[in-house]
Formats: sequence, structure tokens, C-alpha cells
Amino acid sequence: MSETLTSVTTGAAAAAPRFGLSTVLVGVGASAAFVLPAVWNGFPLVFHDSGGYFAAFMGRELGFGRSAAYGAFLAVGLPLAFWPAIVVQAFVTAWLILATLRAHGIVRPAVTAAVLVFLAAATSLPWYTAQLMPDLWAALAVLAIYLLAFRPPPRMAERLALVAVVAFAVAGHMATQGLTTGLIVVLAAARLAGGRLGIERPALAWPTAAVAAGLIAALASNYAIAGRFAFTPGGSNFLFARLVHTGIAARYLDDNCPDPSLELCKFRRALPTLGEDWLWEPDSPLNRDLGGWEVFAPEAERIVTESLVDYPLVHLGAALAGTAEQFVKFDTGDGLVSWTWSTHYEMERLAPQLLPVFKAARQQQDGFDLSAVNLLHLPVAFASLLGLGVVLVAARRLPAPTSTLAGFVLVALLGNAAICGALSIPNARYQSRVVWLAPFALAVAVAGLRRRSEATVPAQA
Repeated sequence: MSETLTSVTTGAAAAAPRFGLSTVLVGVGASAAFVLPAVWNGFPLVFHDSGGYFAAFMGRELGFGRSAAYGAFLAVGLPLAFWPAIVVQAFVTAWLILATLRAHGIVRPAVTAAVLVFLAAATSLPWYTAQLMPDLWAALAVLAIYLLAFRPPPRMAERLALVAVVAFAVAGHMATQGLTTGLIVVLAAARLAGGRLGIERPALAWPTAAVAAGLIAALASNYAIAGRFAFTPGGSNFLFARLVHTGIAARYLDDNCPDPSLELCKFRRALPTLGEDWLWEPDSPLNRDLGGWEVFAPEAERIVTESLVDYPLVHLGAALAGTAEQFVKFDTGDGLVSWTWSTHYEMERLAPQLLPVFKAARQQQDGFDLSAVNLLHLPVAFASLLGLGVVLVAARRLPAPTSTLAGFVLVALLGNAAICGALSIPNARYQSRVVWLAPFALAVAVAGLRRRSEATVPAQA
């Protein structure tokens, strides 16, 4: 790389320029822009699972894949129709984007405004910021870990705020737990090999502490809310659904049935071909015959474990195919339909006072047709992924921070694709919620190169 590489542990981040008042005001404006989909809708956007989150908290029970911690976050804003939740999400998002820009020396109001407007208009970001789901926090955790590892802010309060973002994200979703834990492993490898590979050596203590705090928070919040010192349940059933989807479950049953110790043998001829049908259809053997996900969990774990031993290469091939499919599978608005059956049910049961405004929202009236939006979002996302690849190819001729952010984002996107595509069923929503990081990282690279080409750079916006 063209610049001398320094470890972030030397305190180089302390020299990061400060924002002026005008740039701060730009960030506040961006927060408003990030909730515009909800304002236009007339109610925060909801997904099928949204109701399950606040129901987990209000019912004091651990739902299937529904974090009680994120449910508590939603429930706090229930008296105000959940608007506080998306306002907080928008402010945290704008802050992390500005913090990343500042860490790269990009503080001019015009440039920061251009980046923020670009993200609001040309990426999926606002559609997740304005949604009552923990999906957004996966991408926010990636940015926070990047800053803690490579560009730690000099002020202790800001570092602790970044730790809090990661911890909340980890406590809020099982997939984020896997993604952030994987990123810590990657950071540890980068620290060991950084000198030999000519890449920046990250700090490990702060990001590791942040992820550890999140794992502890997941256990503690579930205990405080539901009386169970355990992670959010359901993981084995999601894994088994992946086996159904890939045909591995059918092969295992063909090879092992009849077996009186396998209850599923009785229903193997009724096994669906789609993993989603196995999980959610009322007439699926899981829901109709086997007692539901909690009762079936031990048998699901057994089949997953034994099939891994019996068909390791088949599992590997399915995992690689799922990862590749998930990496390029993203579609803004996936799942934002008019009839979100679970959320409708929980709203009627737990928040009947909100039903009039909830049902009057555009989403509940007609759903969303975002095909026109995706005519912009999808090309931008694909072009940005290619652009980040170009940045890495040219890494030795670029500033170290530019290539580091590009590489870290690509690793995070691959990690997310592996977790969601190999351990679950590929879904456009899973990658769409994080793919906006690619356009953002590319925008940082472009803005940073322009800044370097200027003769003088203002120290204060």
C-alpha cells in the first residue's frame, strides 16, 4: 500500500478530524430521511415476525427465533405506535455512518450529505431502518466492529457506545451472533498474519469485548424476561429446515427408516420439499403431527448431527451452493406484504388500540410494489460489490484505510451469506439487510480518494 501501515493500537485514530455543526445537522437530516418509508406508509413497516418479537417480551416467553431483548426494545415504544423504535434506529444509523466517514477524514458537509442522500435513495438501508425488525442491527454491528478494530475513536464514551451497539445487535438476533463471532475469528487471523500480508493489524480487545457482552446480554435478557438462562431457541429447527430444503433430510430418512426411535419416520412420505413449508405451513408434519418446534427439537438435532457424519461432502456442497446463492440474492422490500399473519394476530391480541392506524397504513391496505425501486437498488448493489473487488485488487496503490474497509465489508457480506445460506434457507431479505454496506464502503473509497487529490483539506467542516 502507498502509505506506511500502522496498527490501530498506536492511537492513530485520535487524529481524526471533528465534525462542524453543519455536518451534524446533515446527520440529523439523514435520520429523518431514513424513516421516510415509515412516514409515507403511515406506520412503521412490519414483517411476519415483527409481532413475535414484542409478544416474546410481553408474554415473558422465548419465541421461536424471536429475541426477547429486541422485543423489549419494541415494547417500550408501543404506547407511541412503535415510532420511538425506528427513530432510535435512524439516529444510531446516521451516527455510525458519520463516525465511519469521520474516521476516514471525510467531514465536509457537502460530501457527507451526498453520501447520506445516496444511501437513502439508492440502497435498501431506509427500508430496514423504518422496519420493526432487528435486521438493520446486523449491518450496524459490522460498522461498529470495524471502527473498534481499525479506527477506534479517542473518546471512551464513543467506544462504549459502539460496544453497546454490537451488544444489542448480538442479543437481538441469532444470525448476528454467528456473524459477529465469525468476524472476531477473522480479526484474530488478520492480527496474526497482518505483518506478513501487508494489511492493517486490528485491535482485538474492544471488538471481542463487545461481542462477548452481546452474548452475555442475550442470555441475561432471556433469563430476566422469560426465566430461562439460554439463547433464543429454534436454531436446530432452522438447520433441519435447511436439510429439508436441500433434500438431505429425505435421503437420511430413506437410509434410516423404519426406526422406532425416529418419530419422523411415520411422516416421511409427507415431508415437504421446501424448508419454508416445513416450518410455517399448518399442515406440515412439524406443526400437525410432531408437536411443534420445541417438541421436535431433540430429534432435529439428532438428524442434523448424524447426517453430517453420514454425508459430509453432500453437506459441504449444499453449504457452498447456499452461500453462493445467498451472496447475490437481495431484493429491497422482500416480505413487506399486506397480510403479515403473525403480526396481525399479535397486534389484535396485545395492542388492539393500534389496530385502526395499523390497518389504515399503506402496507396493510395494498402491500408494496418496489419493482421500480429495485431498478435502481439492485444495479447499485451489484456494481458496488464489483467496485469493492476492484478496490481490493488495487489495494497496494490505495490508502490502507480504503482497502481495509472494503475488505472488511466483503468479508462480512460473505459471512452473512454463509450463515444465512448454508445454515438456513437463502432468502432475499437476509442479504438485502446488509448489502447496503457495499455501496457505503465504495462511497467512502471514492470520497477518500477525492480528498487525497485535493491540495488542502479543511481540518474543520
